[in-house]
Amino acid sequence: MNAANAFLIAGLGNPGAEYANTRHNLGFRVLDTFAARHNIEFGHKHKLYWAGSGRIGNHDIILLKPRTYMNLSGSAIASVCTKYGLKPQQVMVVSDDFALPLGRLRIRKSGGAGGHNGLKDIIACLGSQDFLRVRLGLGSAPVNSDPANFVLDTFKPDEYETVNTLIDTAADALSYILECGPDAAMNKFNAS
Repeated sequence: MNAANAFLIAGLGNPGAEYANTRHNLGFRVLDTFAARHNIEFGHKHKLYWAGSGRIGNHDIILLKPRTYMNLSGSAIASVCTKYGLKPQQVMVVSDDFALPLGRLRIRKSGGAGGHNGLKDIIACLGSQDFLRVRLGLGSAPVNSDPANFVLDTFKPDEYETVNTLIDTAADALSYILECGPDAAMNKFNAS
């Protein structure tokens, strides 16, 4: 692998069948879709993560699904960065975000955690905020409800179409970032 031209793409979620279709697992679902499109299998099982690798265009790619649960995602990502000599700027993180309306997608090149504990842990473990984020809108938690319960709940049937479109769009955005760069991807996908 050519580390200078490589990217680590991490989708955030929680391991286990009980979490598979929850709001908090959108990152895993996007990575599964992206991996299927590019014939990449998550064949490497480590105590901290599931990983797959391949080549997309001019880039060596590592796809990563942390097995550490959402709030401790940083250790898995940092472990792979150390192993392959990757810098934070070579990391893309796909995560849910209830500050965005359901179905909206936002790409950012850096920034804070925005209240997301998974992103907070990644920032702490990498020692940097300078990694790309593909944020997926969940919509706000209902009034007087616990946001933790909201993100661990499943989507409602009338939300499925919007969610499936969001997953496909996010997988498209990852491909576009690799092909055209993050600035072009932000112009294309953040406007919608």
